[in-house]
Amino acid sequence: MGSQPIKARFDVQTVQQFAREGKLEEWVHTYLNAGHWANPGFSDGLKLQERWWIGPIEMELTALSRAVGPEAGMEYQVDKDSWHRRIDKMAQSMTDPLAIPPLIVEYRSGELSVRDGNTRHGAMSLRGWSACWVLIWYNSEEDYLHHRAQLLPAMRIGAQ
Repeated sequence: MGSQPIKARFDVQTVQQFAREGKLEEWVHTYLNAGHWANPGFSDGLKLQERWWIGPIEMELTALSRAVGPEAGMEYQVDKDSWHRRIDKMAQSMTDPLAIPPLIVEYRSGELSVRDGNTRHGAMSLRGWSACWVLIWYNSEEDYLHHRAQLLPAMRIGAQ
């Protein structure tokens, strides 16, 4: 792998390798600028300031707050029927949690907010999965150090 470009490998094992090489952020930006899920605006926004990253780590789905969905109070509320069609279709194609790109999550004052992968989160829940792999970003070194010390020792960590 090393300095070679990523070739459409957005599974957990690939991101673990990038994390071991200290290139987690490189993987994130490559992922956000590839495929039918591309979100270059999100990638550009992440580049506006220094970020601190941890991951991939395996976390309980219930520990994560979705930002997108049909429920009242969602940051980005979507049509219920459309949401269910999307997660139903996605859930049918999911067989291996390690083959799915980790969710990208923001640490916000103690809350873990799913910023990329809300539909995957919904589909995993529909399949009855209890956990998923995530990458967490922090907007300050203080938050990074605090959360790492408080929560991460008990979690399954792929690489840091």
